[in-house]
Amino acid sequence: MASVDLERCNNVRDLGVTVDSKLSFSDHTTEKVNKAYSILGIIKRNFQHVDKVAFVFLYKALVRSHLEYANTVLFPYKQYLIEVVD
Repeated sequence: MASVDLERCNNVRDLGVTVDSKLSFSDHTTEKVNKAYSILGIIKRNFQHVDKVAFVFLYKALVRSHLEYANTVLFPYKQYLIEVVD
């Protein structure tokens, strides 16, 4: 049988969730928080004169969905990840 060399990688992305070699979701969490902040900035720039009800609707539809993706898998249990999400 021929031997096959396996490639070593630090991060793996599967079904949109990034997991590192220590089975930590910190990369995924920071990626999703940064994406949520960028979408929040887009909302802030494009909808400057919007009432509270419309802002909550936009937030729930566009921002919160990114923060809650795969939440059951990566519920932050480390203190620094909880502070990043808050």
